[in-house]
Amino acid sequence: MANVVTLDNVEHHDLKIAADRGVALGDNVNQTIVFPNEFRDLQREYPILFRKDKEGAFQSVVLLGFDRDENLYLKGTSWDARYMPAVHARGPFLIGFHQAGGGDGVEPEVKVHIDLDNPAVNKESGYALFLPHGGQSPYLNHIIGVLRTLHDGLAISKDFFSAMEEHDLIEPITLEVKIDDTRQYTVPQVYSISEDRFRNLSGDALTQLHQSGMLSYCYSVLASLDNIRPLVDRKIKA
Repeated sequence: MANVVTLDNVEHHDLKIAADRGVALGDNVNQTIVFPNEFRDLQREYPILFRKDKEGAFQSVVLLGFDRDENLYLKGTSWDARYMPAVHARGPFLIGFHQAGGGDGVEPEVKVHIDLDNPAVNKESGYALFLPHGGQSPYLNHIIGVLRTLHDGLAISKDFFSAMEEHDLIEPITLEVKIDDTRQYTVPQVYSISEDRFRNLSGDALTQLHQSGMLSYCYSVLASLDNIRPLVDRKIKA
């Protein structure tokens, strides 16, 4: 069970976060949720796909492997990619909101929370959270940026999929991958952007997508599908 508390520079001044990745940290997944404000970095490494959640709403994911609990980007205790999805990069940290005195009309204060029971949290080795003589470490500043990506990504994702559905750009795809003569995988219930519909958008629609910031996300999604072949190569070598 999680033991989530507000991060405090006095009480937690000696905490460190282990650098290792692995099963204990929840990295053994073949897909993970991502957000449009990550797409530019993600498209250099991973195939970006869409899925529907339990309520039928679209969400974006990256494909990490083909078998259950398989993450082909895990190499021993390291994540072998130039960019790690924010859901994993955040480690034991979460964003918390605290309502300051005054109640209605007062913006809640944003705080960093930490799960003290997360296996990465320790006092012996890893990234320090605070500098020896006070102040936030570069690692903690990085984590704050990751948490901001996740927080902003929720709103951006909603707007992105609203735009995709408005322009009827989402279509189901059949993703069949042949590894060798004896192994073939079908990735079920996934969607992407229809290249034909995207190519035939009107000038007004393209302008609307560009002005809203959604056009670049579309290009990233389409470009990311070229990463399926390198992912197959990882599977062959695994």
